[in-house]
Amino acid sequence: MNIALWVAQILLALMFLMGGMMKTFQYEKVKASMPWAKDSSRGYVLLIGLSELLAAIGFIVPPATDILPWLAGVAAIGIAVIMTLAIGVHVRRGENQAIVMNVVILAIAVFIAIGRLGS
Repeated sequence: MNIALWVAQILLALMFLMGGMMKTFQYEKVKASMPWAKDSSRGYVLLIGLSELLAAIGFIVPPATDILPWLAGVAAIGIAVIMTLAIGVHVRRGENQAIVMNVVILAIAVFIAIGRLGS
């Protein structure tokens, strides 16, 4: 189970590291490539990007250093909240492909949260 949790954490960490970097430092690129960002303020996109970067760090650093390893579960809860809100945004906008991806990420985040906080 620990190996499956690590694989899930690394997968989400890499994904959110890349996405968070883009949302935090390349707003114009995000605006051009993500339809929801065209209708969102720069501050909103920045907040999401910073949250994703913090989650990416939280998935890896605390359990790898064994310093507050439960923070990986907290990071997973944070991502689950973001994905739940993102699903709502994409449902309103009719962006069905994005909804599917958000549901998959939500499921992985819940798996990590239960696995890391449930023990």
